[in-house]
Amino acid sequence: MGFDRSAFLSAYDALLDRWPVPVDTLDLDTPWGTTRVNAAGPPDAPPLLLLHGGGATAASWWANAAELARTARVYAVDRIGEAGRSAAGDRTPPRTVDDLHRWLDTVLDALGTARADLCGHSYGGWIALGYALRRPDRVSRLALLDPTGCFTGYRPSYLLHAAPVLARPSERRARAFLAWETGGVPLDPDWTRLYGLAATFPATRPVTGPRPAPAALAALEAPCLLLPAADSRTHHPATLAARAAELLPRARVRTLAGVSHHGLPYLRPAELNAELTAFLGPSSPGPSPAP
Repeated sequence: MGFDRSAFLSAYDALLDRWPVPVDTLDLDTPWGTTRVNAAGPPDAPPLLLLHGGGATAASWWANAAELARTARVYAVDRIGEAGRSAAGDRTPPRTVDDLHRWLDTVLDALGTARADLCGHSYGGWIALGYALRRPDRVSRLALLDPTGCFTGYRPSYLLHAAPVLARPSERRARAFLAWETGGVPLDPDWTRLYGLAATFPATRPVTGPRPAPAALAALEAPCLLLPAADSRTHHPATLAARAAELLPRARVRTLAGVSHHGLPYLRPAELNAELTAFLGPSSPGPSPAP
């Protein structure tokens, strides 16, 4: 089954319509194409850039947007070359890590934002952390939601279950993989529909790179919040928490119980949103040991 663009855009808009706050849709021109940003919250509030995980989209923050937008100007970004409403057009999407960081530079510039808070989930966490290390002058605070590629590797069982989706992507395979990783708990139908269709999106190869070096992590300037998912099947959560606490001793590390990697932003939103709003409030928290 090929990509059904009409069905995908309909599912995207259905999830975006679930945002319980008014949304401004912005299309920003960059050297790599047009970047779609879903914005919410007071225009004069501190800016917060949300970077979704791989296989997700900027519409997928529906369970978090309202709470975060109380005190921040939220900017949820679709990455060019991945599923979403950003489009490369006749240009080349980001191909390297440097491209990704320069793309984020242009996004922040187009938003009129010199510095912003960054929050990234999964692969978006790897991008956010790398950007904070490369552009310390542009990142005020950093929140990482069960990030991949930052502190530990993937479980072999996760890669084994993901392989069929990567080799022959289909909505059915993507939804089955999602059901496995989230432990078979009831899932939101709009979210699972969009996730399944996103798997068939004709995306370019994701930009990847090595984990940050320990010396680079030790030099991180931005206050950091790390929230591993206790039931993650992507990696070993305890290893992730311990490794992050070792490499980022000034970070706050708090493992969220009862939630998986893919379900982290959506299945227990009250606890997640409370952690994020406390961290992104007027004062930054001090260091906290891993639980």
